[in-house]
Amino acid sequence: MRTFVADGPLPDRDASEEVIDRRERQLTAIPRPVTPEEAAALATCFGPDDCYGVAWTLMHLIETAPGPVPQLEGPGPGAGDWAEVLRARWGGERPTA
Repeated sequence: MRTFVADGPLPDRDASEEVIDRRERQLTAIPRPVTPEEAAALATCFGPDDCYGVAWTLMHLIETAPGPVPQLEGPGPGAGDWAEVLRARWGGERPTA
């Protein structure tokens, strides 16, 4: 998880296939569920578009965090509409089950 977050926001659709594949591999290697703290860190990694669906994978990973919605600092600069999507989907408290 640290490597994914350290690499920063997801690239846009103009990134090379190699870069997009690497970020997707990093993301899918993160154990689920994530902690609320990990969800907050991951929220800073949205990029300017959906990165060929990788952003949706990131969204679903963040949603595995248990309990109430963590205080989210992200999405990062240039994340476009992802900030609104994330806030809308995390609009209330999540079940703890």
